[in-house]
Amino acid sequence: MKIKFRDVSSGIVEARAVIEIDAGLFLNEVTVLKKDGEIIVELPQKSFRGKDDRMHYLNILTFENENRETIWKMEIKETYLKWRKANKKVLIYES
Repeated sequence: MKIKFRDVSSGIVEARAVIEIDAGLFLNEVTVLKKDGEIIVELPQKSFRGKDDRMHYLNILTFENENRETIWKMEIKETYLKWRKANKKVLIYES
């Protein structure tokens, strides 16, 4: 699994990732968030408004069990932390 990160730094969003799951098979819009000082990985979802005007969300990726999903998210998080160590944030302030 190859992961390529793009720095976002907008609100709680730290970065977005593109993951090459298999040769030529990519997963876009994996989001790395920082909530209350903790790094959280969110996988992409499809959202739509139902007939009852409520929002519904479907996971684009499904896993055979919760443990497998947790391990996958942990791998992404560890890779992000290594990437962040090598690529420090540069904050630019305009006056």
